Amino acid sequence: MPTSNDTLSIASINLILFAAQQRGANPDALARAVGISPEQLRDPDGRVLVRQVQALWREVIAATGDANIALQLGEMVNPVAIGVLAYVMMHSPTLGRAFDKLCQYQDIVCEGIRTTGQFVNSGKQFALSLQIISADIIYPQYALNSELSIYLSAMRALTGHRISASEIHFAYPRPVDTREHERVFAPARLTFDAPETTLVLDASLLDLPVLNASPTLSVLFEKHANDILSKLKLPSLSTRVKSEIISMMKGEEPTLAIIADRLAMGIRTLQLHLKEAGTSYQQLLDETRKELAVSHLREPYLSTTDIAYLLGFAEPSVFFRSFKKWTGQTPGAYRMALVA
Repeated sequence: MPTSNDTLSIASINLILFAAQQRGANPDALARAVGISPEQLRDPDGRVLVRQVQALWREVIAATGDANIALQLGEMVNPVAIGVLAYVMMHSPTLGRAFDKLCQYQDIVCEGIRTTGQFVNSGKQFALSLQIISADIIYPQYALNSELSIYLSAMRALTGHRISASEIHFAYPRPVDTREHERVFAPARLTFDAPETTLVLDASLLDLPVLNASPTLSVLFEKHANDILSKLKLPSLSTRVKSEIISMMKGEEPTLAIIADRLAMGIRTLQLHLKEAGTSYQQLLDETRKELAVSHLREPYLSTTDIAYLLGFAEPSVFFRSFKKWTGQTPGAYRMALVA
């Protein structure tokens, strides 16, 4: 299954670990089990890979014995602790404007879920929809339950009103026991196996003022949010490394030292950053060669020997062995299957 480099904020990780601690689990041990270091947890602007978070949910549920802990997250933590996005929402004039900021800056919290809002039922209701966009989210129920739980808690904290949804649709199968869903989201009408996860509210709630919102602080926090979002939208280090590999792969294998120099980084620094991203230079080199090999094999005028040279292999035989390791087929057999 393909993986991505989608990330989640350290603030969100700390919320999950805090909730697990309230249930008697050791947060440090949980973090270590999924490769998250104490240093990372202390970095307020740090990021963790979504696939590590998915592994963390598995560890948390095993350690606490509570399969519903994601549903309870909004009740167990302070929703403003999710970081800069919470501060932007706290200083929006109304709940509706806070929702606008939530949709605009969602990636700051989690790049794996896209949140959108729209009026429905002739404008009488407003629907917040959550769409999973990361291939690394293999436990959608935990990601969706935690987000919905925190959203509901945040709405109440922002306005001082005991806001409830009128209905909630979950894009995952109906659990055997739905009592905790019913308790957390009461009195909303709940449906499962829906095409999209959606929280539906009375549209009049959007006009509720946000308590103690400050226009001055709103400008300040939005600037910080935009800075974070801009950095997230930059090409990932893995993407930059692969781009440099392609540009330098001209008849010989580009070395780690050459690529590090092209990126104006030390070799050890580059290795460390790639390790933090869950990959390595050799892995990226292999991925790039495989992608290029498949592309080149679609060109009938290139011989497999030519392709081996273009990919920087010293001998065609090394290319043949590598390609069979990647695909289970020789280059010749793969090419024949393409034209069959």
